[in-house]
Amino acid sequence: MTPAAPLLRWLLLRLGGVVFVLWAVSTVTFFAIRLIPGDPAEAIVGGPGSEASADALADARAEYGLDQPLLLQYLRFLGRLASLDLGRSYALHQSVASVIADTLPPTLGLAVVALSVAVVIALAVAAWSVRGGRAASAVASFLEVVAAAVPHFWLAILGIVLFSTVLGWLPPVSVPGPSGLILPALTLAVPLAGFLGQVMREALLDAMSSPFALSARARGENENGVFWRHALRHSAIPAIGLAGWAFGSLLSGAVVVETIFARPGLGRSLLQAVQGRDVPLVVGVVIVVALGYMLVTTATDLAERLIDPRLAARAVSR
Repeated sequence: MTPAAPLLRWLLLRLGGVVFVLWAVSTVTFFAIRLIPGDPAEAIVGGPGSEASADALADARAEYGLDQPLLLQYLRFLGRLASLDLGRSYALHQSVASVIADTLPPTLGLAVVALSVAVVIALAVAAWSVRGGRAASAVASFLEVVAAAVPHFWLAILGIVLFSTVLGWLPPVSVPGPSGLILPALTLAVPLAGFLGQVMREALLDAMSSPFALSARARGENENGVFWRHALRHSAIPAIGLAGWAFGSLLSGAVVVETIFARPGLGRSLLQAVQGRDVPLVVGVVIVVALGYMLVTTATDLAERLIDPRLAARAVSR
């Protein structure tokens, strides 16, 4: 067996798990959205409160197959998914794929910026706490717990009041350009930095007291060299493992942040679709988010195994 064979087998099994998770998520979402009170046909003819006639509602149900038994609707839905067809949005009257293609880039851009800011904050605080002694570690631990516990909506409101209303530095709603991205990105980044900081700090503390760090000091390496050349690289593994969870956290937080800051994106589209019972768009967005989450977690697990081959060896031996 070649050295790459176990890794390839793991990757194929993981991709099979991705397919299963997508089926489960899409199935649960398909049936759950129908538990919301109201008629989906109302979304097709103008939304709830449109006072559409009974004939118009009946025509809409017939056009979209909503007059058929639920099981048959589900089977048709699975058939469309198998052919990579996400259907048409009830409310927007365009393909779900095109709606997602328009709204996904702003959300991904926000998530990338927020994740980058969170990593920088977490690494800076973790490095300061590890090298600053017990007092710095205690302060950093307190700040990390507080940051991780802050709800996105509260942080968003606080940012608007402070930086927009009081100081007037930033716009209260998202506008084109970097200035409109700062508050939404910070709102997402601060709680995430709290979680990442706790993991990074513990990993750095373990790395700085590990045998390879003691060996480096014995060879005459100073503390800066031990930290930057050895400890930081070894502590990156648990942080990389959290990247997949962080991606999911950012996407879920984007629903709140994009709504508060009136920012166009996937999260805001999902909220509007749920409120309007736009079943195809809700299912399509959930599938795309789940797919993105699974692919990111697979990529991070793969990166962990490439950085530390012992993880792959342990996985094969199980």
